[in-house]
Amino acid sequence: MRFRPLYAVVCFLAACAIAEAQTESPAAQALAPTGTLRALFLEANPVQGRVDAKTGAVSGPAVDLTRELGRRLGVPVSVRGVPGQKAMVESFKNHTADIAFLAFDPTRTADVDFTQVYSLSWGSYIVPAKSPLHKVADADRAGIKIGAATGDSPELFLSRNLKNAEIKRYAGGTADDARRMLAAGEIDAWAANRQRLIEMAAKTPDLRVIDDNYFAVRQAIIVPKGERAAVEALNRFLDDARSSGLIKQAIDRAGLTGAVDVAPPEKAGK
Repeated sequence: MRFRPLYAVVCFLAACAIAEAQTESPAAQALAPTGTLRALFLEANPVQGRVDAKTGAVSGPAVDLTRELGRRLGVPVSVRGVPGQKAMVESFKNHTADIAFLAFDPTRTADVDFTQVYSLSWGSYIVPAKSPLHKVADADRAGIKIGAATGDSPELFLSRNLKNAEIKRYAGGTADDARRMLAAGEIDAWAANRQRLIEMAAKTPDLRVIDDNYFAVRQAIIVPKGERAAVEALNRFLDDARSSGLIKQAIDRAGLTGAVDVAPPEKAGK
């Protein structure tokens, strides 16, 4: 019986050693140098995550993936929503975040490094119920005004690809802004990811979402510029998360089926 206290101490020290070894692994050092994995996502983008207005609780694919990554690294996690890419970059500069979830776009690579794409969130238009626009191609005509939030992935894509329609950019354009502008006839269509549009239409019977999509927003994870070890560790994690079904489970759990798909394997930033 007298050996039990000694045995307990040995077990405790062994557990501490294992925990310390996990925390000090190369991947943990690259991704969570403070000992906590600190992640950000766009709070207004349900494709990435949601913030409960009453409790502040976070949920969604970004949260599920971060928590699983933290579990594998053996570190606690902190996940919070932020208003935009600028807040993510500032958090990196201030060393208050380690990773963030953001759609890949070539214009964003000057400030951050991207992992491979892990999901595809489809982009489309919402229009008044009686609008003559029924397909994406119908919208790219002279005289058509398409609204989009400045700096959002749809705005960046459409700025490069619309040939005839006029794009109207709005700083921080919200669902309420879009509803008001559509009702007033200021714009003919509003561009956003399909999940946002589906949720808008569900609350506004006189609006409908166009059936097809103009492109797939490529969701990825970002890290501070030059952190290649972090990118490589994240890419290994995403490879496994894809093949194990973790990404698909996170999409389904968030109720995004039909608006978001698992991305096929590809090289980072492509």
